[in-house]
Amino acid sequence: MKGLKRRLVLGLPPLGVLVLILAGWYLTTYRILEPDRRFLLPPPHEVIAEGFLEAKIRMDILEAGWVTLKAALIGLAIAFVIGSVLAVLMAQARWVERSLYPWVIFLQTIPILAIVPVIGFWFGYELTARVVVCVIIAVFPLVINPLQGLLGVERGLHDLLTLARAKPFTRLVKLQIPAAMPQVFVGLQSAAGLAIVGAVVGDFFFGRGEIGLGLLLSRYSSRLESAEMLATVFAAAILGMAVFWVFGALGRRLVGRWSDAWGAAERQSASPGSS
Repeated sequence: MKGLKRRLVLGLPPLGVLVLILAGWYLTTYRILEPDRRFLLPPPHEVIAEGFLEAKIRMDILEAGWVTLKAALIGLAIAFVIGSVLAVLMAQARWVERSLYPWVIFLQTIPILAIVPVIGFWFGYELTARVVVCVIIAVFPLVINPLQGLLGVERGLHDLLTLARAKPFTRLVKLQIPAAMPQVFVGLQSAAGLAIVGAVVGDFFFGRGEIGLGLLLSRYSSRLESAEMLATVFAAAILGMAVFWVFGALGRRLVGRWSDAWGAAERQSASPGSS
């Protein structure tokens, strides 16, 4: 009974918001837009029928989704390696942090749409260029979040290792990296969604190579196929939510037993033996 109540508490608010969104959508389509302009925002049932239930369109979206996911995961893996290395280097010496941190911020503030043509000139217009866009967009949280975790270890734990005459590498492996893991997964969650966005943006503007969701969006938009275009947008959003939830599940699985940030405190308070 408690489990059912908990699921209702968690599930009803999002469902309520969904009902409001759908009601507003139908209101806009049938009451605000003139009949000759309803192609701008087709109703939800039309998007589902033409975008997801139509076999050819559904297959096109699935195939494009795989191309987008492939570019995003490759870019995310590269960004994770780069971010982890930079975070470790910055956590070991203040002068390294002072030297690199401004450039990490600078990379985050680059208007990615403005440099997409430059990326295309350098790396071509296919998978490699899309991966580069994903790396640029996704690397920031994979530097900042692990760095906060590495630097946020309690001073008393550092003092214990100092008394034990631990070397810097031992301190890093035995203390800092385990303590930073919750923040690492927070960064991965954020970066995973950004990588999907980067893959779609790169695909949309490069307009060549394998057809990903971005290129599919461009084609549907040029043909004024609104229902198919919205279905592709929703597919990209679902893909981003899926990778976000995957890394969330990994975080709860790997560090949730002891990390308050990943639900350890909540589970402890909900256990029968807790006061």
